[in-house]
Amino acid sequence: MDLGLTGKRAAVAAASRGLGYATASALAAEGATVALCSRDRERIEHAARSIGHDAVPLVHDVSHVDGAAAFVLEAETALGGVDILVTNSGGPPPGGFVDVEIDAYAGAFEANARAAIAMTQVAVPAMRSRGWGRIVAITTLGVRQPAPHLILSNVARAGLTAYLKTLATTLAPDGITVNSVQPGLHDTERLREIFGDNTAQAAAALPPRRLGDPSDFGAIVAFLCSTRADFVNGAALQVDGGSYPGLI
Repeated sequence: MDLGLTGKRAAVAAASRGLGYATASALAAEGATVALCSRDRERIEHAARSIGHDAVPLVHDVSHVDGAAAFVLEAETALGGVDILVTNSGGPPPGGFVDVEIDAYAGAFEANARAAIAMTQVAVPAMRSRGWGRIVAITTLGVRQPAPHLILSNVARAGLTAYLKTLATTLAPDGITVNSVQPGLHDTERLREIFGDNTAQAAAALPPRRLGDPSDFGAIVAFLCSTRADFVNGAALQVDGGSYPGLI
């Protein structure tokens, strides 16, 4: 299937590894020119070389508003514009209600909500002027089914999800779609940081009895960014192997 991404320009945040890298790879493979960022120059340059397709490595820290906005601005300059924005960020530290102090919520909201909002505020005006755009946020299944030990992520990304749902209806008349993707457990470094030696046990508890493949996740995001997904807007799609137990 031709996704209609040839010639499109994409900015993918926090993409030196994990689901961000998989997303940037999928977009590039479909013909988009991709700018990707990390706070680590060596890592992001290696990622861009691995992706190929003239991927552009940029060094920015998207865990705060200024760095997030600067990433999109530089991506616009490097690519000549941004048609597709994929927001992403590293998760906040694990912890539950009794472990997390009140001040930690501000930092989580900065990194996992306000920074993504800042990226959209930079990218949207030019998308509106062109009459076409795609915004996809990588969030977490914890927005739909909160994990008790990831309370900071649950709270911050739920706030971002509400913002994105509002933005979707606001921008729809301008030819811009806004969606989010909620990953479950995928085989990433972030997962191993959280679960340590218990990743096999975590995988065994999933319906497919295995972890998700990041490349499959990237392909789903690429579809949402495509011309084929023109009527998919305001969706919050879980990609979790069937782990979420609810009906809605």
